[in-house]
Amino acid sequence: LLNSNKFTLIGDNAFAGLSHLQYLFIENNDIQALSKATFRGLKSLTHLSLANNNLQTLPRDLFKPLDILSDLDLRGNTLACDCKIKWLVEWLESTNTTVPAVFCSSPGQFEGQRIRDLALGDFQCITTDFVMHQVLPFQAVSAEPFTYASDLYVALAQPSASSCSILKWDYVERKLRDFDRIPAHSAVHCKPIVAQEQLYVVVAQLFGGSYIYRWDTAVDKFIKIQDIDSQKIRKPNDIEAFQIEGDWYFVIADSSKAGSTSLYRLNQNGFYSHQALHAWHRDTDVEYVENDGKPRLIISSSSQAPVIYQWSRAQKQFVPQGEVGEMLDVQMVKHFRAKRDQFLCLSRYIGDSKVVRWEGQRFVEVQTLPSRGSMVMQPFAVGQRQYLALGSDFSFTHVYLWEEEKQKFAKFQELSVQAPRAFRAVPAADVQLLLAPSFKANTLVYRHVVVDLSL
Repeated sequence: LLNSNKFTLIGDNAFAGLSHLQYLFIENNDIQALSKATFRGLKSLTHLSLANNNLQTLPRDLFKPLDILSDLDLRGNTLACDCKIKWLVEWLESTNTTVPAVFCSSPGQFEGQRIRDLALGDFQCITTDFVMHQVLPFQAVSAEPFTYASDLYVALAQPSASSCSILKWDYVERKLRDFDRIPAHSAVHCKPIVAQEQLYVVVAQLFGGSYIYRWDTAVDKFIKIQDIDSQKIRKPNDIEAFQIEGDWYFVIADSSKAGSTSLYRLNQNGFYSHQALHAWHRDTDVEYVENDGKPRLIISSSSQAPVIYQWSRAQKQFVPQGEVGEMLDVQMVKHFRAKRDQFLCLSRYIGDSKVVRWEGQRFVEVQTLPSRGSMVMQPFAVGQRQYLALGSDFSFTHVYLWEEEKQKFAKFQELSVQAPRAFRAVPAADVQLLLAPSFKANTLVYRHVVVDLSL
């Protein structure tokens, strides 16, 4: 009998050597914590009382060493029915031990309920986290993952290093390693395209023209095969690649006054100019979206609201279809799908960024997010979870998690990335990565981890 003392903690192996002890009463104390191995060695214990203490939680599998326990009293404690107590609910369902009713003291939705009556589904114990996985010691402004010949690569534009860096995933070390470099004096985007078993990289430069390279398997190096019309593409800002009816295309958003956002198509000899889309509007970003089975391009601009183009099968060209609301100065436009709904994320450097939903012939605003200094707002999915990374030149990157019931993003986590210019989810075998190229500091690689709070 250890009743009515002033115990606040009972540590590991507190009863070592008492292998024949059958009755143990530790009531009316101020015990706030027990160690996981508190009752180790009590093989003969049949009756245990911890009544009227100040226990808010219990270590997982606390009673596992008590093989023949027949009576347990936990009444009079302030147990919090959170994930750390989920194991107790499972144990109460399976044990033959007699346990008088124990009630939850918190949280609010469970207060006053019997612990035995809780369902395992009541506990939301699976959460996720983004943790640092690798630091790439260079600045970058774009990141594009791709698979070629069954290997995973990432192409990064590094204007300060005058190159497009190609990194290869090392499946043994589980790291990105240097593979090759393409010279690019003022690279803003390096877009890999794997088409017809060939690997191409479109290198967009602010100065000195833009080019297309192809990986030559005979010499194991990138060979420049084509110049891109410098009269149309003067200040490229973004590249998107896609297939329509089996044909490969890429489109370059041009941000100069005199240039033109342009579409290129692949034939046997390379990519050739297919259509001039949007001239003299200082375009900042272009996004390819398939909605209702119809291919569309959405082009954001510093001089007007984002413009929608729809593919005409008859003309084999994109034709203007309208605008997205009345939002001016959109830096980036990205899309995601949640169940059957299609959404756009529109990031702005000055003013609030927006999330809008496609409803038939128009987009309807569903959420406004403060985003001073934002150059990138990237939705991405990992498994069943839909995230949104909202970068800033002046503060932390905010990662949001989509809540389907509310049809909104909720704040989830902050990441310390200086002047991010892209976020790219990369599935690398059993590892889910998030790349964060930085304009002013090291490029960061985060790993997505799943955490069971009940363990």
